[in-house]
Amino acid sequence: QVHLAEAGGGSAQAGGPLRLSCAVSGDIDRVNSLLWFRQSPGAAREGVAAVVIGNGEEFYADYVKGRFTISRDHTRNTVDLQMNNVQPEDTATYYCAAGVVSGAANHLNPSEYEYWGQGTQVTVSS
Repeated sequence: QVHLAEAGGGSAQAGGPLRLSCAVSGDIDRVNSLLWFRQSPGAAREGVAAVVIGNGEEFYADYVKGRFTISRDHTRNTVDLQMNNVQPEDTATYYCAAGVVSGAANHLNPSEYEYWGQGTQVTVSS
C-alpha cells in the first residue's frame, strides 16, 4: 500500500505562485511513477505533471508547460508541484497519485495510477 497526502492548496491571485506538496509513504518500491492531476466539477480528470522515479523523466500537460514544475524531495519524502503564473482556469481539486506505468503508456493518464490521494483545492481569482 502507498499512502499519499496532499497539502498546500488554497486561494491565489492570477499571476501568483502556489506550491503543492504530496507526502508519500508506504511501499513506495512497488511503484515507478508519480503524478499530479486535477479535476473541476463536471470535467474529466486531467493529468498535469508526472515524474518517473527511476530516471527522473518528467511529463507536462501542454497548458502548464513553462509554468508548473514537478519535483521530488527525497529528504522530506514528497513530490511537489511548483505552480507559477497561476490562472483562473487552473482552479480545480489537485490530486497526487502513484503507480506502475509502462514506458509506452501515457504517464499523464490518471487511470494508469493505482494509488490516489484525497486531493487539495486550488482556487485562482482574476
